[in-house]
Amino acid sequence: MLAALLEARAGHALSPERMWRIETVLHPILRERGYPSLEALVVALASEADRNLVDQVVDALINHETYFFRDHAQFLDIERVALECLRERRTRHRTLSVWSVGCSTGQEPYSLAMALAERPEHWAGWDINILATDISPSVIRTARAGRYSHFEIQRGLPTRLMLRWFEPDGSDWLLRGDIRDRVRFAEHNLLSDTLPPGPFDLILCRNMLFYLTPEHRSRAVTRLAAALAPDGLFMLGAFETMLTQGAAFAPDPEARGFYRLSAAEARPQGRLQAR
Repeated sequence: MLAALLEARAGHALSPERMWRIETVLHPILRERGYPSLEALVVALASEADRNLVDQVVDALINHETYFFRDHAQFLDIERVALECLRERRTRHRTLSVWSVGCSTGQEPYSLAMALAERPEHWAGWDINILATDISPSVIRTARAGRYSHFEIQRGLPTRLMLRWFEPDGSDWLLRGDIRDRVRFAEHNLLSDTLPPGPFDLILCRNMLFYLTPEHRSRAVTRLAAALAPDGLFMLGAFETMLTQGAAFAPDPEARGFYRLSAAEARPQGRLQAR
């Protein structure tokens, strides 16, 4: 029941190695709602009488793992390879559009915003737009607030950047407004919602696709290809690959570790419509 619900709503596969998480992540809902057991919760879900309960359970089952500058070596590639490559390709117009897909509580797009803010002269005169989306309303609310616990701040964020871009607020840390304003957050289901206005010069879709079923993963890849600029760059997670995901993307010859649209996809007649 829970596996079918998660796949239907989010396209995620509840793999055997993730089964142990079910009772742990759903325990707060059992306590809050007064259900005596997981079985009682499943019975309530089957009736579909409480749509808020369904949303709450799906949200809890999705893995929202993230942290600042996640996979540090890979993030350095975003700064030193992708952004510099795109800077050369966009010198004439000086515009850059980035989409962070499956952004969770916002650490990835905010890390990017901080990295750009650290080099103000390098990006002076550029119009840079960062869109960050996630299927979960709760994590988008957290991301927009830019408020993080001390534990969240310590995960991946250098002390120098913490002191420069965050202010203490009680037991939490609040991101400065000028960094928050650099990122636009929105709820979005990659599998079903209309694609956001593009095309995007850089799409970050790290550590999300491998949670999807093969069928949904294929659809997601097709839609991501439709959103990427013909000479834009696409990045997966450190342990993900496009080798088994069809021919929409190919390794970019100038930006190692990144993908670009394949020759057929990059031609105007080969681009997919956002649907």
